[in-house]
Amino acid sequence: MELSRTQFNILVYFESISDREQIPTQRDIAKKTGLSIGTVNKTLVQLSDKKLINQNRITSTGLQGLEPYRVKRAVFIAAGFGSRLVPITLNTPKPLVRVKGVRIIDTLLDAVRAVGISEIIIVRGYLGEQFDQLLYKYPTVAFLENPVYNEANNISSAMCVRYQLQNAYVLESDLFLKNPRLITKYQYTSNYLGVPTARTDDWCFETKDGNISKLRVGGTNCHHMFGISYWNAHDGAKLAEHIKQVYEMPGGKERYWDQVALEYFIKEYNVEVRECAFDDIIEIDTFSELKRLDETYRV
Repeated sequence: MELSRTQFNILVYFESISDREQIPTQRDIAKKTGLSIGTVNKTLVQLSDKKLINQNRITSTGLQGLEPYRVKRAVFIAAGFGSRLVPITLNTPKPLVRVKGVRIIDTLLDAVRAVGISEIIIVRGYLGEQFDQLLYKYPTVAFLENPVYNEANNISSAMCVRYQLQNAYVLESDLFLKNPRLITKYQYTSNYLGVPTARTDDWCFETKDGNISKLRVGGTNCHHMFGISYWNAHDGAKLAEHIKQVYEMPGGKERYWDQVALEYFIKEYNVEVRECAFDDIIEIDTFSELKRLDETYRV
């Protein structure tokens, strides 16, 4: 069953409400979903007619309607060296570096696990055996080895896991997630996290009608890119072949995996920007930044 965006948003809201909570009013729904009361009223009638809700509660049919939008797995890109975080990364992979006592990757893994995503794949390479320590806290995690992490960019990690990208989050494992609510149980369509900004010198998106129209380094009136994306079943299936094509082209091993859908094959994808804020995620690029965040590294 295909849902409209408004139907999806309201159903997801209803799914999050426990039976013990008060039945929400249309005003409550409008406030939580950001929709107008008129749109809420119209959509509630549609959902009721389809038996997806009953008296502003989601039904078993409604839960079935959400299933195609459920995130089935989370893929972590964690094979790189993290050269800009030297000397810490000489002995520890960047995702396992602790910030105020918490491993960077744990902030992402905790958020993924909290919404019930049980299939978790970590693509590892540099000092890969150290990731085994995660199994004490996350015993269901599966590892894939990237044997060429030191010869290629992160597209080599995407090559290792390209057949597992349907209905999947793909997360760069060196992002310190401060807002776990960005990881949700359901996603409507393929998207990347981005922060609207007047200017950035980092990777960013240009957009048109909410979809990414160009990927570039540095820009104005754009969205600063964060490496957390979601790929629906259709796009995830296409990525398997497109990643391989880019990887095997001249110079392809030097590419970032994000360039596959957002540059080389951008006309074949409609990838939305899912907006967040700079306070939601910390991207720790250098040892100096790490020392500013955690005084224990200043010694």
